[in-house]
Amino acid sequence: MLKGKTALVTGGTSGIGLATAKLMHANGARVVIAGREPSKLESARMEIGDNVIALEVDVLSRASLTKMASEIKQAVGQLDVFFANAGVAYVTPLATTTEDAYDALMDTNVKSVFFSLQAVEPILREGASVILNTAWLNQVGVPGRAALSASKAAVRSFSRTFSAELLPRRIRVNAVSPGLIDTPILRGVGQSEHPGQTEGEFKEYLAGAAKLIPFGRLGRPDEIAEAVVFLASDASGYMLGSELVVDGGLSEL
Repeated sequence: MLKGKTALVTGGTSGIGLATAKLMHANGARVVIAGREPSKLESARMEIGDNVIALEVDVLSRASLTKMASEIKQAVGQLDVFFANAGVAYVTPLATTTEDAYDALMDTNVKSVFFSLQAVEPILREGASVILNTAWLNQVGVPGRAALSASKAAVRSFSRTFSAELLPRRIRVNAVSPGLIDTPILRGVGQSEHPGQTEGEFKEYLAGAAKLIPFGRLGRPDEIAEAVVFLASDASGYMLGSELVVDGGLSEL
């Protein structure tokens, strides 16, 4: 589906990003992954396969993003696909969330998406595909997730506004909206409103969350990767500013 195309995946060292980079590579794409930690980048590069470029990038730094775009241009020329996947997720209760925690979440999930696309837009080919990673939370109200949900709603809006702005170059911008996916970020610190939970209690929390999903289980990273590859490919050529929801029915039923 992606033979001959070059794709960039931010946050490409684990979870959805890594699964997507692997599937893009398996479908014939030349893949560039961006991440913060050199050891994780090298491990991901080895796991994905041959002819993968791994770049150490801080998506919160405009200078780092500019450097990333320059390195990509020098190494591969132009991009056919950009998956803006880097992000964070943690609870932000109204009563206890600090300004620093709020800023860190919004900067990573919203500001970095804006400036990542700003950095790579000059090296996107005409007719390129951009996929933004939003979330099921942009459609529903969940206690303790106000800032996270708002950040994902902003990204959903970006898929529309950037599509309109980049239309003269026929660049398509769409969003993928994962539900609860079994990734390191889901199992990380700050996911539960009860941070003192033991590992056993947290597993119970995840099991309870799975029961809320009509499909009856958490999603897998490869299931989101399939959706992203579809949006990256010519098979989705008539989709523009759309949101592809992959959440086991969580936000729909």
